Amino acid sequence: MKDIRGLEVSAVDAGAVEILDRAIDGFLGARNDTGDHLREALERDPDFVMAHLVRGYFLHLFAHRGLIARSRESLQAARDAAGRAGATPREQAHIAALDAWCDGDSATTLRIHSEILIDHPLDIVALKLAEYWSFYSGDSAGMRDSIGRVLHAWDEAVPAYGFVLGMRAFALEELGAYDEAERIGREAVERNPADIWATHAVTHVMEMNGRTADGAAWLDGLAPNWAEINNFTFHVWWHRTLFALERGAADEALELYDREVRPESTRDFRDMTNAAALLWRFDQEGIDTGDRWIELAGRSAERAGEHVLAFADVHYMLALASIDDRSSAHDLARTANAYAERDGETQAGVMRAAGRHICEAILAYREGDYGRTVDVLFPVRGEIRRIGGSHAQRDVFHQMLIEAAIRAGRLPLARALLSERLQQRPSSPPAWRRMARVLGALGDEAGAQRARETAEELA
Repeated sequence: MKDIRGLEVSAVDAGAVEILDRAIDGFLGARNDTGDHLREALERDPDFVMAHLVRGYFLHLFAHRGLIARSRESLQAARDAAGRAGATPREQAHIAALDAWCDGDSATTLRIHSEILIDHPLDIVALKLAEYWSFYSGDSAGMRDSIGRVLHAWDEAVPAYGFVLGMRAFALEELGAYDEAERIGREAVERNPADIWATHAVTHVMEMNGRTADGAAWLDGLAPNWAEINNFTFHVWWHRTLFALERGAADEALELYDREVRPESTRDFRDMTNAAALLWRFDQEGIDTGDRWIELAGRSAERAGEHVLAFADVHYMLALASIDDRSSAHDLARTANAYAERDGETQAGVMRAAGRHICEAILAYREGDYGRTVDVLFPVRGEIRRIGGSHAQRDVFHQMLIEAAIRAGRLPLARALLSERLQQRPSSPPAWRRMARVLGALGDEAGAQRARETAEELA
């Protein structure tokens, strides 16, 4: 049989094929009903190879080591179904990709998905997962190019074309092509106002350009379309909170955190990374966070020893190091170092190159050893991108380095880092306020006054 984009699938129930198409569409749109559709497809056709594979992939997206065994069950179910009913070469390649993912070899998973797309450019599952691993490898160019290689096969007549536009917009934004990213992202949202990934791509453009009022209006206008969207909405509200914080609206930022970003105490790594990065920024701006760190640290302690994504681990450390009892933070630092020496898992290499250093720097910062933070973080700042996430998400660690340099009295370094930052983000009031502090401490009162005036004008 063939799916909605004409790709051959090994299935015996046409209804199951249509339902899996809906599940994949839900995945692309971050919809709450995605899992329901997937379960229904497998109930209708227990030997549906691609449905088993998609389930195995979805389980990995939670970045939870406890779910890897369940993903292996889906992998075995796909193999068994292929043995009974056969499987296409494309499906066999997906089996190999999922197998590598279960072994922690995400580099091979990404390579296989990229190879699938050469012969099957309409394989939207391979395309979205190639985007995922390029994103969590810090490879923005790879993300752009994986999409660029398939665009010859896509146009508005192909189902899910709008989602591909949203993916392209985000990749372009991460590479700094802001005008083109915004144009393409807006086109995707015009096609589907509920396309939250495309909405998110345009939001990133406004974040990077310092367009806080535009960003807030953009998100506020589109929020009514998110009723059926899953917890990815928490991340988009994270951006909305950043816009409030940039304007110095502390009360609004705290309200958004409680109501939209962390409305419930979840264990999803994405929710927890949102919360940790915001609370850290609140602290740096002198905003009283109450007992919010305690809730987050409790959840982080439950997941800190898993070591599935270095991106998640460094955010768990943000929470664990930010409470009075830092025993769990020291435990995480030890297990991160041990994990970094593991062979065969791609993320262990990321931990070795960057993750464990970021964890050490965070812990040193919270223990007041700002010089140590600088000594650890400054040499690897070019490697921070390897943990993945967006520029906006990783920015918390660059801000930490600057603040540590200020507090350690390494003012010429802080001045240099702020000068570099202001070339990239000239519309950032917090950056100008920090520059004013540094220039004043260095005796440049005229420069400090200009920086203060610029910050006030921008705010």
